[in-house]
Amino acid sequence: MNKTNRTVKAVLFTAAVSAALLSGCGQKKEADNSGKLSVMASFYPMYDFAVKIGGDKVDVTNMVPAGTEPHDWEPATKDITSLEKADVFVYSGAGMEHWAEDVLKTLKNKNLTVAEASSGITLMKGHEREEGESQEAESEEHGEFDPHVWLSPVNAKKEMENIKDAFVKADPENEAYYQANYETYAGKFDELDKKFKDTLSPLPNKSVVVAHEAFGYLCNAYGLTQMGIEGLSPDSEPDPARMAEVIDFVKENKVKTIFFEDLVSPKVAETIAKETGAKTEVLNPLEGLTDEQLKDGDDYFSVMEKNLTVLKEALE
Repeated sequence: MNKTNRTVKAVLFTAAVSAALLSGCGQKKEADNSGKLSVMASFYPMYDFAVKIGGDKVDVTNMVPAGTEPHDWEPATKDITSLEKADVFVYSGAGMEHWAEDVLKTLKNKNLTVAEASSGITLMKGHEREEGESQEAESEEHGEFDPHVWLSPVNAKKEMENIKDAFVKADPENEAYYQANYETYAGKFDELDKKFKDTLSPLPNKSVVVAHEAFGYLCNAYGLTQMGIEGLSPDSEPDPARMAEVIDFVKENKVKTIFFEDLVSPKVAETIAKETGAKTEVLNPLEGLTDEQLKDGDDYFSVMEKNLTVLKEALE
């Protein structure tokens, strides 16, 4: 995203915040007649984890619509108005939601419990690019750290624990319920982590080429190396020098599969595959699911199982 576009978006965003605050002046927080916690989740993984922990004690809204890439998404007036009425706001942090801190500073909702789910996780620094403009843009949007912490099952387990703690703080009467749900899914994260280790450790190849560098935590956890066609954000196309670099990497490391994502155009991945004789396949960073995936009942665990299957095929 160029600097002009970022400036325009910043102005529009500020206007949306101001409008929401004005519309909320003098209004009291609406009571939830159902007795459920009203939870706003910043994007899909946070929504999924909140639903799993909260069960029938919560009403969770995913702020980013299905099928929308969340890196450049920003809340509209209606989203900020909803936050003014919510009990809990769940976001991942680590720079993923570049808008979150500014929004939180403006909210008048003093009863809002905030869960920064990545709190306590050791963050990885983002990969530095030589191209000054693209690196500058990524630094402005994400900060110095890789925000994709949830793609390590161990980190995802910690994120869910932080969400559980926020629910307990907001609704202490149901602590035992939230704790029981957490323990159920903590076991599933442990099983998924073991399955990734057992499946990927013996494979001969360790290099993956991905649409954008979303898989650093996953690769770090299981001894893999990622080459990202793009950096931490997938919203721009690589220049010819980067394309040449990726193509050389594919050839030198005998990479068989170029991974792309459901929410991003596969055009560049297909070009590299054609140049190198590789095939293309989806590796899902779980930044958002499509309407079809949600209809099919997909969730964090099912998508990660599919990711493991395609990684195994690519690295054998």
